[in-house]
Amino acid sequence: MITFDQVSKHYPQGDALSNVSFHLDKGEMAFLTGHSGAGKSTLLKLIAMMEICTRGQVLLDGQNLNRIKDRQIPYIRRNMGLIFQDYKLLMDRTVFDNVAFPLVVSGYDFDQISRRVRAALHKVGLLGHEKKYPLALSGGEQQRVGIARAVVNKPKLILADEPTGNLDPELSAEVMHLFEQFQQSGTTVLIASHDLSLISQMGYRIITLNQGSLITEGKQ
Repeated sequence: MITFDQVSKHYPQGDALSNVSFHLDKGEMAFLTGHSGAGKSTLLKLIAMMEICTRGQVLLDGQNLNRIKDRQIPYIRRNMGLIFQDYKLLMDRTVFDNVAFPLVVSGYDFDQISRRVRAALHKVGLLGHEKKYPLALSGGEQQRVGIARAVVNKPKLILADEPTGNLDPELSAEVMHLFEQFQQSGTTVLIASHDLSLISQMGYRIITLNQGSLITEGKQ
């Protein structure tokens, strides 16, 4: 599903990634960890095509992302669900509108949108909150809206950048178990997290970065 082959990413201030190589199978769930500034967010941005690597190759489903033309990027991203620590919700839109946004952009009709949005909200335990605005929700509920938006398009791949960074331990565990459910239905999941105490209990592969270099891989 995802292959990094000797990937480096250079910025004017220095290297964010240096000669990183790993492979993530289709349907696999894995965690990406490391200190702040280790390169976790940069790695996810390369997969999401928000950045292009300086050296090496990033392959997604066999496609070399270095060779993807700009006009192709939106179509490839339709198979991705992106989840952020700060939620990135539209505060002036309802929960329904926030979750529906990827479907509206993709041109689905209203009946399909309504059905999929309700299914996604049911999956994250927020069915019945459609008419609320994000500011009326708790932080954990806002994160669940972000997750529902990420999965409403039934993506093949979920990328999550510190999705539990603003949540208490109990909510963090609930959110991680949601990701497990998506993985068990065949979705590939890659989560950047610094919460080693939580992810080490879950039994999935952990990819550890240190100053832009991959230092360990495996289950803990």
